[in-house]
Amino acid sequence: MTDQRQQEHYPGFGGKIGKIIATSESWWPPRPTAPADAPNVVIVLADDLGFSDLGCFGSEIPTPAIDELAATGVRYTNFHVTPLCSPTRAALLTGLNSHHAGMGFVANANPGFPGYAGELPHNQSTLAEMLRDNGYATMAVGKWHLCLESDLSVAGDTHSWPLQRGFDQYYGFLEALTDFHFPHQLYEGNNPVHVDEYPEGYYLTDDLTDRACRMIRDVKTTDPDKPLFLYYAHGAVHAPLHAKADDIARHRGNYDKGWDQLREERLARQKELGIVPPDAQLPSRNPEPNEDVRAWDSYSEDERRVMARYMEVYAAMVESIDESVARISAELEALGQLDNTIFVFTSDNGASREGRAQGSTSYFTHSGTGARPSPPVSEFELEALEADVIGGPTTWPHYPRGWAMACNTPFRLYKITAHRGGHSVPMVLSWPARTEAIGGELRPQYTHITDLMPTLADLLGLNVPTERHGQASDAPDGVSFAASLDDPSAPSDHTEQYIECIGHRGIYRDGWSAAIFHEHHTPFSSDRWELFNLADDFNERNDLADAEPEKLDELVQAWEEAAWRNRVFPLDEASGLFRTLKPPEHAKLTRELRILPGSPTVERLRSSRLIAGGNFTVTVDLHHRPGDQGVLVAHGSQASGYVLYIENDALCFVVNSSGRYLTADPMGLSGECRQIVLDVQAPGGRIWNASVGADGQVGSTLSGIPQMIGFLPWQGIDVGINRRSPVSWDIYQRHGTFPYTGTLHQVTYTPGPPAPDADEVLLEEFREFGMALE
Repeated sequence: MTDQRQQEHYPGFGGKIGKIIATSESWWPPRPTAPADAPNVVIVLADDLGFSDLGCFGSEIPTPAIDELAATGVRYTNFHVTPLCSPTRAALLTGLNSHHAGMGFVANANPGFPGYAGELPHNQSTLAEMLRDNGYATMAVGKWHLCLESDLSVAGDTHSWPLQRGFDQYYGFLEALTDFHFPHQLYEGNNPVHVDEYPEGYYLTDDLTDRACRMIRDVKTTDPDKPLFLYYAHGAVHAPLHAKADDIARHRGNYDKGWDQLREERLARQKELGIVPPDAQLPSRNPEPNEDVRAWDSYSEDERRVMARYMEVYAAMVESIDESVARISAELEALGQLDNTIFVFTSDNGASREGRAQGSTSYFTHSGTGARPSPPVSEFELEALEADVIGGPTTWPHYPRGWAMACNTPFRLYKITAHRGGHSVPMVLSWPARTEAIGGELRPQYTHITDLMPTLADLLGLNVPTERHGQASDAPDGVSFAASLDDPSAPSDHTEQYIECIGHRGIYRDGWSAAIFHEHHTPFSSDRWELFNLADDFNERNDLADAEPEKLDELVQAWEEAAWRNRVFPLDEASGLFRTLKPPEHAKLTRELRILPGSPTVERLRSSRLIAGGNFTVTVDLHHRPGDQGVLVAHGSQASGYVLYIENDALCFVVNSSGRYLTADPMGLSGECRQIVLDVQAPGGRIWNASVGADGQVGSTLSGIPQMIGFLPWQGIDVGINRRSPVSWDIYQRHGTFPYTGTLHQVTYTPGPPAPDADEVLLEEFREFGMALE
């Protein structure tokens, strides 16, 4: 439009547009922009992967994609994390020590102490926030596990969810673990993904990888110049050990030789690769109380057959992780982005000993931190073996801790412990544009997960944020190891690091380490420190505590100072304060709940608090007519749960107790029915007695039901349907999700008084006892 026409249409306007354009610096507010050619950043975090589980770190499991990263980058052979999942994730994303970041334990606990807040600190920016503020597209897939249990639902506070902590996109699960064949609850952004039934052949790792590749392509197709940050936090290889049948079959028979021979073979490969010194020796099988490993040959043939199968599934899961790396690398390569991508691969802690001595087809039977006896392999496990279902959707397996010992070769102990098996993990860093000339080299420097954020800031030329939302941030506890990328002889600037996890304690200082293995249910004051000179004894075989008392005193004092500085106290072994103390908001989770038909699955924690440790009643108001059938209430999954349903004009109640089914006698329904009641009593002794009735008449009872406590039932409550993983596989095979065909008005859960030995009762007794002593 000419200036004259502008004047005609807009009198008085004249040539003002031209003058404004000529004199104005900008009409738009500044937006974060990344430097030209800024590299992409991809971090892939495996869950419970051991030090020797990758081909490039000595494994027999094929991991060609990760091995290729190592060939184009460097492997850090002295890289450390915390011995537990949530603490490592918090340290990775903030650069702070785990207790300093309020995550001294898993996010499922919130006992009310600063070091155990169970969520990311409000004043601390995450790696994602730092990168997003500098022009990066940020995306996360997989496991989060960094928000309070009470905030896991859409009714909770989302301030510690991925999107509120710097990620533009998120797809995954917020909790510690999930079913790989039937995930209990996925989230997309801040919204739950509502799924009644997953498609045949669904597998979580494939789904997460699909989303990761889609996110990468979405960003780079729209703006090829915009750098991206992908944080892929795998659920694998955390229990339950689930894998696809074809993947498991490729490993059939590979582990019949047992964990003793596997350790020897992996150590030999590590020597060939230069991962360990050429004269390295294995420590003896772990002898620690309740964490000991027997010789493989001491087990019966049946026991060995079952235990070998667990490791076959684990190996298949490791392969699925590698496949995800291959697909992401291929996506970046197709987009011309791989050379300019900083790709980091590591694990959140050492391999896990949660399967106890002989493993289990039901993870929750033997999981946890407390010392429990391990029963021998049962007929139940042998039946699962013969049916070839281990690793499939009907089992929730975890392998025996002997395999975890082998996976952590050449180190002692496992996840949660302060010895190197708990926190020494593989780490690969590849940036072909910079590391191609040094591809395949090893780096022996002591490095720690807290170093990752400052290192990336250093490599990218960014400043670590000093405030968040107007609140001053703490400086990272980690330090940059960027100098070591180009210089294999560069000294490590990370010269001291404390460790604490569930009472296990450790300290590293200038080539020395001291560690305590804390025996469960013993006083912390009775713990004994061990001392190691890592220059001569990298895998902590020779205890020098008696020979070097002054050095030990120095390290113990250093641990004490670090513990106070990082808010480690009070010590707890996850059997006392962490388990029993609940924040005030938990009280409302036990109030009566009315659920209408068509409601989404009630979130797991809210569901479990309605029944945990006490009496409860489930009242089903309906209009049932002869011929109507389907699920009335389903709470739980293949891990554990219970289901109330009508089939063939009979009212049925089935309990899945960690894969073992308890079934009440069916109650015939000859005519119409208006109300069905499930009444559950908790007399003590961690059992339930249940009765089922219709229209005021009791029809059947079921006694001696093992109570479902802790994480159980793992899946929440459904009414009128059994979504996702079914409580009863038999019902699922006959009817699928089995929606109720009659008229369902509502289902009401009414919690009753706690059992006499419930945690909250015992806690109140402790409080009263403590007040009496004042």
